[in-house]
Amino acid sequence: MRIREGDPLEIFTDADGEVIFKKYSPVGELSSTTKQYAEVLFRGTNLPVLITDRDRVIACAGLSKKDAVDRRISSGLEGVIESRGSYVATVDNERMRPVEGLDREAAVCCPIIGGGDVSGCVVMLMNENGSVPTQTETKLIQVAASFLGRQMEE
Repeated sequence: MRIREGDPLEIFTDADGEVIFKKYSPVGELSSTTKQYAEVLFRGTNLPVLITDRDRVIACAGLSKKDAVDRRISSGLEGVIESRGSYVATVDNERMRPVEGLDREAAVCCPIIGGGDVSGCVVMLMNENGSVPTQTETKLIQVAASFLGRQMEE
């Protein structure tokens, strides 16, 4: 994991007095909420859903947890998060794999923004047949990201 300027950190000391810096994941603090939200989205759309912090997958539904959780996000997804924009797969655009080591493409990605800070992303993966996401699926991911961003503010 890289530590970037502006990243929140937790500082610990061990028994020998050594200082330990650990990246703090605000989205990770909402683990029960993120797991539940991912599950609800998966049940409603029958498409796999991932919720990430700025470095890794923290919750998933519709995929095996061992295949997704704690995997590093791709540079493409990092770009979406950093740009504070959304990604929606279309017939014409280049497809993106959001997670390293996961052989699935993203359908919709929307960053989680709370209190002006980007803390992660909600990702819906493509249907097995490769069909592009509907407007409803896109809106659901946007609403999920907005909800989680709002939770970060409280």
